[in-house]
Amino acid sequence: SNTMSNLLVQNIKHTNNTSAQTIDTSGRTTAVLNNDTTYRSDGGAVTQNMVQGLCKAWSYYTTASSFTNHDSLNVSSLTDRGTGDCRLVFTNAFASVNRPQHGMSGSRHFSDGDASASYANFVSADNNHSQEDTTRSSGMVSGDLA
Repeated sequence: SNTMSNLLVQNIKHTNNTSAQTIDTSGRTTAVLNNDTTYRSDGGAVTQNMVQGLCKAWSYYTTASSFTNHDSLNVSSLTDRGTGDCRLVFTNAFASVNRPQHGMSGSRHFSDGDASASYANFVSADNNHSQEDTTRSSGMVSGDLA
C-alpha cells in the first residue's frame, strides 16, 4: 500500500525563535544558509563548503559596436576601458582581491586584467594577441564576499 504523510508548516524555527526556513503559499521554500553550510559529495565520502563553491559574480556582455551587459549577477555596471578591455563593477564587494576570476570571449584569447575587491577587469584579444572588441564575452568571479 502507498502511504503518504504530510507535515503542514509555514516556518521551521530554531528553539531561539529564529526562522531557518519559510514556505510561501505557493509551496516555495526560502532557506537561510550560513557561510559554513556543507554538502556531501556525490559518493558521500567527503563534505564541501557550499557557499565557498558558488560563483559570486558573472556577466555576459558585448564590447563590439555597443557596450552592453546582457545579463549578470552581482554586477552593478560595466566600464568600457578601451578596445577589448571591460571592467565588471560589483554590487557587493569581495573580501579581497585574492580570488579566482575567469573569462571567455567567443573563440578568442582572454585574460584577466587588474582587479580590486570592488571590480574585475577582463581583456579579449585576437589570434595575434592584439586587444579586440567582441560580440560575445563573459566573466565569472568566485571567492568570499565581504
